[in-house]
Amino acid sequence: MTESPSPSRSVSTHRPVDSPRLADLVATGEPGSSVAVFGWVRTRRDSKAGLTFIELNDGSSLKGLQLVLPAEADVSEADRHGITTGASLAAEGELVESPGRGQRVELRVASLQVVGTADESYPLQKKKHSWEYLREIAHLRPRSNTFGAMARVRNAASMAIHDFFQRRGFLWIHTPIITASDCEGAGEMFRVTTQDPASPHAQEAEDDFFGRPAHLTVSGQLEAEIFATSLGPSYTFGPTFRAENSNTSRHLAEFWMVEPEMPFCDLAGDMDLAEAFLKEVLAAVRERCEDDLAFFGDRIEKTLPDT
Repeated sequence: MTESPSPSRSVSTHRPVDSPRLADLVATGEPGSSVAVFGWVRTRRDSKAGLTFIELNDGSSLKGLQLVLPAEADVSEADRHGITTGASLAAEGELVESPGRGQRVELRVASLQVVGTADESYPLQKKKHSWEYLREIAHLRPRSNTFGAMARVRNAASMAIHDFFQRRGFLWIHTPIITASDCEGAGEMFRVTTQDPASPHAQEAEDDFFGRPAHLTVSGQLEAEIFATSLGPSYTFGPTFRAENSNTSRHLAEFWMVEPEMPFCDLAGDMDLAEAFLKEVLAAVRERCEDDLAFFGDRIEKTLPDT
């Protein structure tokens, strides 16, 4: 896959930062309005009537927008030929009501430009790919349905987490990632060192970068506690690392953890906060990521819609 732009034409290849994403156009775009769209080609189909149908996706949702490219549109032959799966496009045209099943609107293209080409070796096609295969194309797997849905759900959950605490007056604390403190006393931590592990003196911490043993953090709890007892309710939300050699879905080497700390609070108040937190975050994800959760329920975990 390459990202070499085609010769300049009438289409702007720069997306304004405040322009609607395809998810917005699919959901609320008004027929008759002129819009510019940007994204990557999922599929292309040519009809005998001289029309080219393009499914364009920009990562904002599982559903893409159908582009209908007529023969008279302002498109060079090179760009018409370059509309292949994986290619990136910029197009302008008019939103119209779609006669197609399952789609409210489509874009009748007036002009189009291929921004970046993708040749026949482009590895992602409109079919199910195994996890092992996606690991081999890590630079492209965010374009797959599974990784796209996962990223949108994580984004919605993260925003809901911050919104929950911010509305309650909590202060977000940025805690150290590299630390000399073993917060939970587990001893299962990743060491951070500048020393050559093959050196006979590699374990002599006084010669290391920090002059003492340093590790990736297992928790921001200690920092959150001292801020909470100085500035009021505080929370951490950031990466943490555990070096337990347990290869299960419940033991991750790297994950993001939420840790609230509250002064003048008892166990009952802590339980109330935890319950409200789970309800609000899950409700926000359900509201913002309905299609993504339905996809997970259909393809990944069949019982998900019932939980």
